[in-house]
Amino acid sequence: MTQLTRRTLLGSAAATGAMAATAALAQDDQVEAAADLSGKSILITGCSTGFGRLMAEDFARKGAKVFASMRNLPRTEATELTALAAADNLDLHVLEIDVLDDAQVVAGVAEAERIAGGALDVLVNNAGVSIGGPVEIHDMTATQLVFDTNVFGPHRMARAVLPKMRAAKSGQIFNVTSQLGRVIAPGFGQYSGTKFALEALSEQMAYELVPHGVDVTIIEPGGYPTMIWKNANTLALELLEREDDTHTSGYPAMVEPLGKRTGGGGSTDPMDVPKAIARIIAMPPGTRPLRKPVHPGTKPQIAINDVTAKTQVAWLGNSPYGPWVNDVHNV
Repeated sequence: MTQLTRRTLLGSAAATGAMAATAALAQDDQVEAAADLSGKSILITGCSTGFGRLMAEDFARKGAKVFASMRNLPRTEATELTALAAADNLDLHVLEIDVLDDAQVVAGVAEAERIAGGALDVLVNNAGVSIGGPVEIHDMTATQLVFDTNVFGPHRMARAVLPKMRAAKSGQIFNVTSQLGRVIAPGFGQYSGTKFALEALSEQMAYELVPHGVDVTIIEPGGYPTMIWKNANTLALELLEREDDTHTSGYPAMVEPLGKRTGGGGSTDPMDVPKAIARIIAMPPGTRPLRKPVHPGTKPQIAINDVTAKTQVAWLGNSPYGPWVNDVHNV
């Protein structure tokens, strides 16, 4: 496993640029970035609403060839996005991909690669769901849905894009997790469990893909006013219809607001997330951060991110895995 890291091979000029880019990344998430994404092919999941919809348009306007995927086509959101692309001459293609469907994932990625003419430059695993309430009230239907969407979905997508990325010795995978993938807030059901799992899978892939020149970055948003809250209400009400008081009776205070949550994320700007991702895409390969917390307010996961990075380096930095671990953590 011993080898030169990608960062060693960047050279002094690129390293200087990387340091500047990293410093810029640490600035306020609200600052508009002048990221040029020309020539980049980017596949994004969950583009019907929220972060995914914003990313699709923003990245296309920054010059990227964008593949905006969503499930259940045809649908109004897809028609509107296609019309926007045509009207504004954006290189944006809407694809049908349900991240729960193996066949759709394989076919959708293959179509994106065909149009792109080869390996994709960037995959953004953005699709996700949440169902509130205490863990005990979540039946297997709810549990399987949230894990299948938030963990197995990104895994399916990564498996589909990685063979060609590895062959090209380049690429970038973004996995959108959450603050709740590093800290715990009671009453969010299995959501934190899925995001903790995705954090672990992402970090493991980041190490394993060092020899292949593929970067992995975890995006950790705080609360933002997107459709995830409304969708969570719908899923919570469906859950309550299936449940009886065998489990729900133990948590009246947590069960009562289910299906009624409003205003999640307050007045924060969801464009913070596309801006942060665009800045990272524009950084030199091999210098991009493993994790990027995104929110204008408190980011409680930063201390945890720092200590886990130090722990990984202390534990494995001098082991046969050391070149990979040290590379990812900029050691």
